[in-house]
Amino acid sequence: MSYRILCDSCTDFTEEMEQDPHFIRIPLILHIGDYDITDDETFDQQDFLKRTAAYPDCPKSSCPSPEKYMQYFDQADDIYIVTLSSHLSGSFNSAELAVKMYLEEHGTKNLHVFDSKSASAGQSLIALEIKKRADSGMDFLQIVSETENFLNTMGTKFVLETLDILQKNGRLSNLTATLVNILNLKLVMTSNGNGQIEKCGQGRGMKKAILKLADAVAADAVSPAERTLFISHCNNPERALEVKEAVLAKTAFKNVVIAATGGISSLYAADGGIVVCY
Repeated sequence: MSYRILCDSCTDFTEEMEQDPHFIRIPLILHIGDYDITDDETFDQQDFLKRTAAYPDCPKSSCPSPEKYMQYFDQADDIYIVTLSSHLSGSFNSAELAVKMYLEEHGTKNLHVFDSKSASAGQSLIALEIKKRADSGMDFLQIVSETENFLNTMGTKFVLETLDILQKNGRLSNLTATLVNILNLKLVMTSNGNGQIEKCGQGRGMKKAILKLADAVAADAVSPAERTLFISHCNNPERALEVKEAVLAKTAFKNVVIAATGGISSLYAADGGIVVCY
């Protein structure tokens, strides 16, 4: 059976994923004031980071319309869709509406939307898990079931160089942000399993925070010897390698994949940010 994996553009693609026709990026739109950026292969991270740093408010984003998803539904027998956490974006709801509209018009079709309950590297890891199963010849319903089970046990952690975006969008109080900056604290954050963000640790300085992140991964990784560690970095490949070494010193994963953040992920992670999923 032919298949396509439609990923909203918060999914960070590796170079191999970029070249693989099974993966399709559905772009969100980034808004920095009146300036709009399409989060596709034309995205210029350096320009985006400069504009974001100079912009006093928090950039916003618009999710894809249902029609953006629907235009690919006839390209394969099986269609899998991976979106940002439904707690962070309307992308999941838009994809669900696309499926409903298509089925009402065309009847039955193998379509499934995965709420990643994560973002960035988490979406990437889910997409790779789907591909692994599809390439093995597994049937549609089993792929859906196994992938849903996987994402419900998947871990997400991230550590940020700057808290400006969390402060601007109201996820962090001004007082907390000020204290963190004064004390040079770097917060280690996690998804609580439902796609919502919580703090799980902190370190004074980035090197200590990375060690705390490695400890947090070791504490809740499920069957790591059978899983991939996916690391996304925003404009800092050297730090991604530091994180890889720190995590592997604590936990043995089957393999490790590193990718640069796309537009939406760069907005969330900010310059120097790291996201790990496993």
